[in-house]
Amino acid sequence: MKFFQLEGTPRETAGKKAAKSIRKENGIPAVLYGSAPITLPYGGTLNAGEKIVETGDNKGIIVTSLTVTKDAVRHLIYTPEVFLVDLTLKGGKQVKALLKDIQTQPVTDEILHIDFIEIYDDKPILIEVPVVLEGHSEGVKAGGKLSLEMRKLKVKALYKDIPEKLSVDITNLGLGKTIQVGSLHFDNLELANAKNAVVCAVKLTRAARGAAAASGK
Repeated sequence: MKFFQLEGTPRETAGKKAAKSIRKENGIPAVLYGSAPITLPYGGTLNAGEKIVETGDNKGIIVTSLTVTKDAVRHLIYTPEVFLVDLTLKGGKQVKALLKDIQTQPVTDEILHIDFIEIYDDKPILIEVPVVLEGHSEGVKAGGKLSLEMRKLKVKALYKDIPEKLSVDITNLGLGKTIQVGSLHFDNLELANAKNAVVCAVKLTRAARGAAAASGK
């Protein structure tokens, strides 16, 4: 899995007015959520922009408010590739993170807010990984049309085990046949989609139906 290098600036102020000011200066308000709970009360000194949000059972997570620039995240967001984020905060803190959510303006598609979640070496994450079909399908050779139904699959794994893409061999995929999630297996990965979900199919075309009918006579 590729890492994307990103710098962020912790921010002390929150609210709509502060967010609007950030956007006017070519920035995007963002939040980094810690995924590892800490025991309350927190004894150390919080860094700039950090606060503790209670999760129950006398525990909480550290949430960091920050600002990133529009130019810096352009190639992270507007790409078919999936990246993990090497996030460096001004002041020295450096974390590995996952892009969790993007809020956009419904009319203009302007990015209004970004959520990141911190990831750890020993804690599995859930992420969507692109699907790539490999091989020459028997069904396509017979006149069928190949259809990729799921461009990405949800996988659960340690980040070090997550590939840049999931390769699916379609060589033996016949005319009118499908490949479902339940038939796939990848080392060290758990697929989180429904097992009967169709990943790809070779659909019958008019020409293929005609050829099949002719050969049956």
